[in-house]
Amino acid sequence: MLSFFRRIINSKAGVVVTFIVLGVIAIAFAAGDVTNIAGMAGGLNGSDVAKVGSAKVTANDLRTAAQNEVAAYRQEQPGLDMAQFVAAGGFEGVLQREITGLALEQFGKQQGMVVSRRLVDGQIASIPAFRGPNGQFDPALYQQLLAQRKMTDAQVRTDIERSTFAQQLTIPTIGATQFATQMALPYASLLLEKRQGEVGYIPTRLVPAGAAPSDADIQTFYNRNVQRYTLPERRAVRYAVVSPAAVAAKATPSDAEIARYYQTNQSRYAATQKRDVTQVIVADQAGANALAAKAKGGTSLAEAARAAGLEASVQKGVDKAAYTTQASAAVADAVFGAPQGGVIGPVRGTLGFVVAKVDAITQVPGKSLAQARPEIVTELTKQKQAAALGEMRNAIEDALSGNATFDEVVADRKLQAQATPAVTAQGAAPDAPAFQPTPEQRAMITAAFTAEQGDAPQIVPIGQDGGFAVVGVGQIQRSAPRPLAQVRGQVLADLTADRARTAARALANAVLAKVNKGMPMAQALKETGLAVPPVRPITASRRDLAAAQNSPAAAPLALLFSMPQNKARTLAAPQNEGWYIIRVTKIEPGNATGNDAAIRAARGDIGRLIGREYVSQFARAVRDTVVVKTDPKAIAKTRSELLNNGSN
Repeated sequence: MLSFFRRIINSKAGVVVTFIVLGVIAIAFAAGDVTNIAGMAGGLNGSDVAKVGSAKVTANDLRTAAQNEVAAYRQEQPGLDMAQFVAAGGFEGVLQREITGLALEQFGKQQGMVVSRRLVDGQIASIPAFRGPNGQFDPALYQQLLAQRKMTDAQVRTDIERSTFAQQLTIPTIGATQFATQMALPYASLLLEKRQGEVGYIPTRLVPAGAAPSDADIQTFYNRNVQRYTLPERRAVRYAVVSPAAVAAKATPSDAEIARYYQTNQSRYAATQKRDVTQVIVADQAGANALAAKAKGGTSLAEAARAAGLEASVQKGVDKAAYTTQASAAVADAVFGAPQGGVIGPVRGTLGFVVAKVDAITQVPGKSLAQARPEIVTELTKQKQAAALGEMRNAIEDALSGNATFDEVVADRKLQAQATPAVTAQGAAPDAPAFQPTPEQRAMITAAFTAEQGDAPQIVPIGQDGGFAVVGVGQIQRSAPRPLAQVRGQVLADLTADRARTAARALANAVLAKVNKGMPMAQALKETGLAVPPVRPITASRRDLAAAQNSPAAAPLALLFSMPQNKARTLAAPQNEGWYIIRVTKIEPGNATGNDAAIRAARGDIGRLIGREYVSQFARAVRDTVVVKTDPKAIAKTRSELLNNGSN
């Protein structure tokens, strides 16, 4: 997406529908320029952080929403904690989503809108996380997951109801794509702007790092950058695998079951006849009679059909039952009563009159019980295996719901307990570098890092054969820095590199000062005394800038288009490898007047975002209409409590 179009939207939060129930799906809605809409404090008590119309957002609402959102993000980023979430602006985002969602709900009710209980029931029943082994909504599983996530049915229903109000109010608008040509013209012209400049580069590797660091220097650097040498939280993951092999004894079909299956499905194993059939469907009987006469006279049915402007279809290896569903019983009786090479018809079918020819007849012999036994055993084994695994899983889930421990479940079900070494959320084991988790173990590790200490063990599906693992959290090693003695070599290397980077930056700033005073860049670089690369020219348009998004050229081009002519700035190279000095030498303004292609492209790009802009403005107006008041002290207190309590 074009960068300046991004800025149009990034200055406003836009519209996001987020599902986060029970750490997987709890429903909240975000819309509008929520980060810039501030209310006046007043009319709130100590437990309320905001008043939205006649409703309130309590501190507990805000805490729960933030905790649920962190739990949801942990599905993708298992190492995320509340401190990181808050530092990234997540807390403020949750607050504004709560306020905006409640404002939209209040506004909807004022307009006479209703969300029925039946609709909410349907939404809950459709959530995959609440479906049992039979694919249907499982009330017991629903209640179990509610208990695991410390949520109530009322909270889930409130979230769904609020989300539904928001969607009903905004979805018709968010799809808007119309954007006037005259409004698109200045943006299209901006894309045609071209700039020329020059780029100098000072590589860090060319800059002397200075004298060797002393012990005191190393200690000071370690203390200042201790986070670099801090190991993330590690957990030993305890697990017990329940695979099809574990229920093999229950999955072996008996002779009686095999015989019963054979009798129940006897038609599947009986002798049958299959035929290759060419057929033509004709709308009127007269045309069908003429076509049949030609075919019976020796003309190919396909050729006769083409001569009449029709097309023949061919059915290969079809049995009578299948052919009956495609045609009709009368047509099937006629086709399967004719000899090979015979032409039948016309016979009235479901879509017209059918003329058909039997091209080939294949006799498929039946199978005796002995002959069919291997495939029956395979089929029944699969069925019994799935049923046994389902029974085992249900029994274990019932035990866990009854507060059974990991050890109790393992002992009761006679499972084999295993454990990983202490691993990070990404599966690395600092104390056992040779450990490489399998795909199944990675799924278990992810589950273990979404759990809180003291939570009940979880059931984690593994593989494609219905197997699963009972997963619990073993010893937790909290995040802590490694002692300096263990990482001294790394600290020394980092300190040396840091000194070189600092020296390179100082040289780059000196070059920058000279260039901005009028000295040619090549001369300023030469005065550093380093064998730096030669100055190179750079030319680009804003369209090039848009195309370079997420590429190494994106940052230099963005800097090129952010400066006035004849001015220079510095830019750090990726991986701290050096410093660029970039100067703009020429600016050519764009003019899209009469350039229909450029204007159409700009309209298309903006059109994909304009609906979000409309909804943003609508959400702002709704908040103003219902009146929002916030209590900054209560908000700050809730934020502090979340940070002090960590991720819990």
